[in-house]
Amino acid sequence: MPTFESVLKASEKEARRLKKEASAVKLLMLHFSDLEPTELYLKFHEEMSEISYQNFLKGLDLYLFHNKPVQYIIGYVYFYGYKFKVDEGVLIPRFETEELVANVLIQYDELFQKAHIKLVDVGTGSGCLAIALKKEEPNFEVFATDISDKALEIAKTNAEELKAEITFLQGDMLSPLKGMKFDILVSNPPYIPQNEVVEEIIHENEPHVALYGGIDGLKFYEIILSQAKDYLNYPSILAFEHGFDKKEAISNIARAFFPNAKVFTLQDMQNKDRMTFVINS
Repeated sequence: MPTFESVLKASEKEARRLKKEASAVKLLMLHFSDLEPTELYLKFHEEMSEISYQNFLKGLDLYLFHNKPVQYIIGYVYFYGYKFKVDEGVLIPRFETEELVANVLIQYDELFQKAHIKLVDVGTGSGCLAIALKKEEPNFEVFATDISDKALEIAKTNAEELKAEITFLQGDMLSPLKGMKFDILVSNPPYIPQNEVVEEIIHENEPHVALYGGIDGLKFYEIILSQAKDYLNYPSILAFEHGFDKKEAISNIARAFFPNAKVFTLQDMQNKDRMTFVINS
């Protein structure tokens, strides 16, 4: 059998030739060999087992020639240090969304003195936002909504496996929350404009209900911001992830419905306008 090193180098070369990410090849090798990164390097010059090699080749074929995201092939992704199950029923969590978690925690520390905080994640998908926030701040009482039954099944599984107590509610946007009040509302809603061209691997695999946000990509921000006052305590925080080119549009919507609030946008690590906060205090 070939060595880990020879298989990895040849596969990464093929990935680059096909304009695919070489880093994804390494993830596939780690997964199908059941190795940690340090273990892989220690075994670099050893031969792969036949079963690991064959399973790796099948996964590699799906990634390189059938355009399937590596996260769906291996069935999980790491988000904020936690392992989340993912499949075609949920959007794959992105690194940028980890920054939303970090900044929500910062704003929480700055605004609130009380111990018990009610937080809701609207359009939770895999549950990554809700669960990461609950794991990082046990004082949060966390609720999460999604319109998709499939997404909620995945989110519930992730919450159970990560031992995070979350109340999941099925329904469109804020509709399952009638009669409830929250201190923090977070959301990473679908924000790609309907007619925008996206990468083929994203369009062909990830659920469109979690990707596209109406004609201009602002549909769900308008819905949430127009209704949010009925669901918020005072003081409160609204926190959104959004497209890098939507800062002004979302800020204007927020100020229209929360004229006395502090509205500001933060950049992600790529210096792109990515998160908008509405602070009512």
